[in-house]
Amino acid sequence: TAVDTDFTAKLVDVYPPSEDFPSGFDMNITDGIIRARYRNSSSRPELMAPGELYEFVIEPFPTANHFKAGHRIRIDVSSSNFPRFDVNPNTGEPLGQHRRSMPADNSIYHEAAHASHVVLPIVAVR
Repeated sequence: TAVDTDFTAKLVDVYPPSEDFPSGFDMNITDGIIRARYRNSSSRPELMAPGELYEFVIEPFPTANHFKAGHRIRIDVSSSNFPRFDVNPNTGEPLGQHRRSMPADNSIYHEAAHASHVVLPIVAVR
């Protein structure tokens, strides 16, 4: 519903319950963000047409993690990761010069015609 917005993805190692953490523990491993206006080029902003479908690739910062037995892998997807990344006013105004903000109602499609996916490379332990 907005001409600009952000999509963030966070890779999380979900620890099982333990004596120290009876409810378990969630550890952020890495994250990434894409600002919609820069989805095709970091030097040529392109605003969106509300209601249209767009593809976004979120590249997290490189990392490595050994997910131990009993742990779960979680991907958190959101339109904000403040205060790690600045808030997007979603208006399309020049960055740092906006005079207003508006909410963005975003959807992630995960159906056959509009498949979403996560790539998690696995490397052998030496």
